[in-house]
Amino acid sequence: MPSPLGNEALGTYTTLRLGGPAGTLTVATETDEAVATVRNAYATGSPLLILAGGSNVVVGDAGFAGEVLLLRTRGIEVVRARPESVVLRVAAGEVWDDFVEYAVTNGWSGVECLSGIPGSTGATPIQNVGAYGQEVAHTIVAVHAYDREHGTIRAMTPAECGFAYRSSVFKHNDRYLVTHVDFRLEVSDESAPIRYAELARSLGANPGDRVALRQARDTVLKLRAGKGMVLDPDDKDTWSVGSFFTNPVLPAERWTALALDAPHWPADDGTVKIPAAWLIERAGFPKGYPGSAGTVAISTKHTLALTNRGAGTTAALLSLARTIRDGVQARFGIELHPEPVLVNCTL
Repeated sequence: MPSPLGNEALGTYTTLRLGGPAGTLTVATETDEAVATVRNAYATGSPLLILAGGSNVVVGDAGFAGEVLLLRTRGIEVVRARPESVVLRVAAGEVWDDFVEYAVTNGWSGVECLSGIPGSTGATPIQNVGAYGQEVAHTIVAVHAYDREHGTIRAMTPAECGFAYRSSVFKHNDRYLVTHVDFRLEVSDESAPIRYAELARSLGANPGDRVALRQARDTVLKLRAGKGMVLDPDDKDTWSVGSFFTNPVLPAERWTALALDAPHWPADDGTVKIPAAWLIERAGFPKGYPGSAGTVAISTKHTLALTNRGAGTTAALLSLARTIRDGVQARFGIELHPEPVLVNCTL
């Protein structure tokens, strides 16, 4: 079993650099260690929080009184290779962008537009992470997860994962511990077809074109860095959880009734997706908009990122988030929903 550490501020392990102490902090570098920790907590009814990259979580200032499992498993394995494709099994604790770099270096296409996203590989199916026209659901063929209710590790198909926009059966559900993720990638030195207009423009390409893998990755990294979305310890615009709010998805009739002159695009089932950043800016919250005493603020580079300016608290960050949410509601009648998981705090 891994050895527990004394209580430490969880802000040490989150990209926001916010969060109070853990009751105990247990570091697991092997899958069986992580599973044993989860199994024991479930058997005894003890509170347990699982943290890996800490990039999509907001922890309250009071911290978490129970045990925090810090997932640090590693490993990338080729489980099936064919001339046209490869299936890779990646440990949940593997740093996501390290995996993307590994795929690009080896000429495996399908995740290159997800470059620069902070966090762990095991967190990507939970959130169905997506950016620049790609989602992990496009390439995942199985998620291996320990099922607390049945006490077994099972391989779950994409259908069983219930992937949706920034969601899955794993989100807000403590039944499962993701241990590994299987991805099927194309064997190709070219990217998947470019789906995102901004990326296509930056590449000098048209939507649907394919470009060199390395070119796609480098361009995405440059775009993300320009928005403060690539972690940099010296840049407080990156002290965030990335996009704090999801883009609203409205029924088509509701969108028509609003009659907004806003950018939008069709989503699933005839619904319409509206950029949350557009709504936030036009509700009176520009880049750099400050929160309490300037300790937190909207990023100066990206309207969707709420940032810790160095002396922030979770309470101050959530107060800013409420102000923005309520302002958008009052201006447009549209409710924004948080993208990160909130631990021992509420919005």
